[in-house]
Amino acid sequence: MSKTFADRVIAFNCSLHYTGKLPKTFRVMNPYMDNPETLKVMQAFYHKYYNDNKERKFIIGINPSRHGAGITGIPFTDTKRLDSICGIKMQSAHTHEISSVFMYEMIAAYGGAKDFYNDFYINSPFPLAIVREAKKGQLLNANYYDDKDLFDDVKDYMITSLQQHISIGLNTSEVYVLGKKNANFIQKLNQEVKLFDRLIVLEHPRYIQQYKSKEKQHYIDKYLLAFHQSKESL
Repeated sequence: MSKTFADRVIAFNCSLHYTGKLPKTFRVMNPYMDNPETLKVMQAFYHKYYNDNKERKFIIGINPSRHGAGITGIPFTDTKRLDSICGIKMQSAHTHEISSVFMYEMIAAYGGAKDFYNDFYINSPFPLAIVREAKKGQLLNANYYDDKDLFDDVKDYMITSLQQHISIGLNTSEVYVLGKKNANFIQKLNQEVKLFDRLIVLEHPRYIQQYKSKEKQHYIDKYLLAFHQSKESL
């Protein structure tokens, strides 16, 4: 029996392991190794929405946040929306993540989780959470591009990760990149190793929620327009 899209995503997530260098103050967190329930809910999510062999468009984030995919194992999905929208309850953690709020409002406007995940797959070029040690041992979310040495250390891993994502069953004619700074780095990788024909850049959900919340509907409409134009061009 051939493997489904879900099987391939689950196999990818279960194989994640970063052993490369990191600058002194940075650490990588692997949610699938840190919490057995994360593995369970991640598998339930992909079996629910991706149990087929349909090709999908790729939406690229930055890297998982500690309170979103860093807990649930599912990009832009905190435990609140995993339960209330996806119908998958997580017992061991309760999280609220602002990017998840925007993403699921946009998904509702698209037609709901079933329709959205039927057309799109979301992940990150660096698929594990990155944290930076602050004073007094406090851990803060970090992005792969926050530090030049960090980017240099994880760059090869990111290229390999993107190639593995594509092999799961993604359309590479265009890719949606969330965040303008993120897009600059993805463009560099794309020039070095040809991955996608065209990059479509959209504002990152965190930026929208944090700085443009009064204009949220404008950005939801912008996402939907980009997605529907892409569908019509297929």
